[in-house]
Amino acid sequence: MTGTTDEFRPVRILLCDDHAVVRAGLLALLDSAPGIEVVGEAGTGEEALALTTKLDPDVVLMELQLGDGIDGVETTRRLTSLTGEAPHVLVLTTYDTDADITRAIEAGATGYLLKAERPEELFAAIHAAAQGRTTLSATVASRVMANLRSPRPTLTDRERDILTQLAQGLGNREIAKALFISEATVKTHLGRIYDKLGVDTRAGAVAVAKGKRLLP
Repeated sequence: MTGTTDEFRPVRILLCDDHAVVRAGLLALLDSAPGIEVVGEAGTGEEALALTTKLDPDVVLMELQLGDGIDGVETTRRLTSLTGEAPHVLVLTTYDTDADITRAIEAGATGYLLKAERPEELFAAIHAAAQGRTTLSATVASRVMANLRSPRPTLTDRERDILTQLAQGLGNREIAKALFISEATVKTHLGRIYDKLGVDTRAGAVAVAKGKRLLP
């Protein structure tokens, strides 16, 4: 909107969600919101990246799970790493595990909102994100604070070795070879690591370990 000041220019939004019905609902909802303009919608991370370059949105409203292709976390990382005026990313999802939250924030997300929030909360979060201010759902904020206050899990030296290899992207066979142990032993240690960190995936383990500064 050439000729208007930033104060009166609406916040330009790009929606990224792999469910067409969800996008349609958000479009209808945001159409009624003051000071917000939806400039595009994407069903995949790749599409969001392409449209961001083309449409130059202020905020990308991002779902974490996007089906095929890159997920919302990787999309967020790439969006916030764009040269020039990178958009702010506001996560809007149903996923609220510690690993999801940690990964999204580390990828550069400005805010993290759950889809159960009231419309007014979403509108306020969008305006906050456009100004670079962090907004977290109450549930998410509680998890973040609890993690900050909780003591770091105690890992054995071997578990730390395996976690370090995991962070480098090595598979079980490669880890076993690097540490001169069997694949079965690697799997046993991974199970214990997952239990201690409260996760059930390799990516989740790495994300939580980084968040709690368990990796070198």
